[in-house]
Amino acid sequence: MKVIIVGGVAGGASCAARLRRLDEKAEILMVERGPYVSYANCGLPYHVGGSIDNESSLLVATEQMFRSVFAIDCRTNCEVIGINSRLKTVDLKNHLTGEVTTEKYDKLLLSPGSAPIRPPLPGIDLPGIFSVRTVPDARNIRAWLDRSTDRSVGNSFTGCDTVSKPKHAVVVGGGFIGLEMVESFIERGLEVTLIEKLNQVMPPLDREMAILVERYLTKHGVKVELSDGVAGFRNTTNGSLEVLTESGKAHPADIVILAIGVRPETALAKMAGIELGQLGGMRVDEHMRTSDPDIFAVGDAVEVKNFVTGQWALIPLAGPANRQGRIAADVIAERDSRFRGTQGTSICKLFEAAISQTGISEKQLKEMGDTDYEKIYLYPNSHAGYYPGAKMLVIKLLFRKSNGLILGAQVLGEDGVPKRIDSFAMAIQMGCTIYDLEESELCYAPPFGSGKDPVNFAGMIAANILRGDMPVCHWEDTDKGFLLDVRNPQEIAVEAVPGATNIPLPQLRSRLGELPKDKEIMVFCRSAQRSYYATRILMQNGFNVRNISGSMLSRSHRAEG
Repeated sequence: MKVIIVGGVAGGASCAARLRRLDEKAEILMVERGPYVSYANCGLPYHVGGSIDNESSLLVATEQMFRSVFAIDCRTNCEVIGINSRLKTVDLKNHLTGEVTTEKYDKLLLSPGSAPIRPPLPGIDLPGIFSVRTVPDARNIRAWLDRSTDRSVGNSFTGCDTVSKPKHAVVVGGGFIGLEMVESFIERGLEVTLIEKLNQVMPPLDREMAILVERYLTKHGVKVELSDGVAGFRNTTNGSLEVLTESGKAHPADIVILAIGVRPETALAKMAGIELGQLGGMRVDEHMRTSDPDIFAVGDAVEVKNFVTGQWALIPLAGPANRQGRIAADVIAERDSRFRGTQGTSICKLFEAAISQTGISEKQLKEMGDTDYEKIYLYPNSHAGYYPGAKMLVIKLLFRKSNGLILGAQVLGEDGVPKRIDSFAMAIQMGCTIYDLEESELCYAPPFGSGKDPVNFAGMIAANILRGDMPVCHWEDTDKGFLLDVRNPQEIAVEAVPGATNIPLPQLRSRLGELPKDKEIMVFCRSAQRSYYATRILMQNGFNVRNISGSMLSRSHRAEG
């Protein structure tokens, strides 16, 4: 059996190595149009910023390693220029020699990845405007940043006799790559402007969670411009750039990063005549087969089922790509292996913090017209508060009102984020409910967690809601309710809620007569813990009451409109 694998990064490389481990006799040819295979493209922003200083560290495996260790015919700088699925042949062009050859296959795997979006804007090809996809991209960005007043360097980049070391950076796009590049530029001492066409950064997050990320960026000196798209680019008289926006603004820049997003590479699919989905990716089944039973596809360029919703999705993440490559290898080797779908589990480092999410967001649920869900906000410490270094976590959990099934989670913070998002992700993968979160036995020692871990805590809060022990509401629901603030007077002096009645929690039992029995009471405190205690008191005294989830802390970053 001869297998040709097109694309030597992530999914393609995983498929090649796994297939060799399963089948020592198979003839495997892996081709990659770039100069490297199996490089860590997720590490490129950190290479630009200097956290990964040695470029060779990004090369997880080499062409020679695939040849010597796995006995795989690995060819870099080799591009597919034609696929004949009827004859089962692939035409290859060696970019170093110009030679074109034709290879036959029994099975073909396509792993072309995705390409950065570069819209046809005026000036987009000016020097100093970069995308971040490959090792050469990162190398060129570093070289541009390291410019000096050296005459030859200036000529090589701009045609000018002299250039100044960059001081201003503009990053277009507030997704993962955009935020990672923002951090890298701040780390290198540049002034940074982030331009995002949407009304929030980090599109996978719900708006109110993204607000915290935006504030964090501003705290670290980033100028954040939302709801404004880029209209074009132009050179200035001093040899630098200006980024022009749809609102009419002009932002100065010595370097620009385009991180608008990516789209699937589908040229190979069109050559092979295989089916594309409505989202523009190659449509595959759970075995990673395309519409042609002898052609498989994996990675950023394929449409797969969302694990939570069952809908088709494009989710360009390394973890799913590697799993897909492994599954395709299993199936090619005649093993029964299936891809369960993807839930978009992701995390992004931003200075000292981490931004993470898994499963479905509330805005996706609303877009689907799904109303069978509830949400909670909680703000626990990352570990035992009495042990030094504990940081507040911000957690949003989404779950079914009907049966408690966990739908999604978003976790932000400066400590302990990966541990919690991974717990939620595994719970979703296993079809767990909030009641399972209650019972989860998670490791505890004061430096790492608490006896009641934030994951347990989330399950307990959610379970209290579904059991009827703590009816819940949210700030957007409070227009017609009777607002009861159970904080202490000192707290209200710092921030008060207009129209709220204050009865501190220790006085509540003795002042029940001041509360209405004919209105719904919506009670809050700082984080919703004291207001939970108040809710229990009021419920057992015959009042109609709801606890405002997250209380003042969730109010502080709620999204308007």
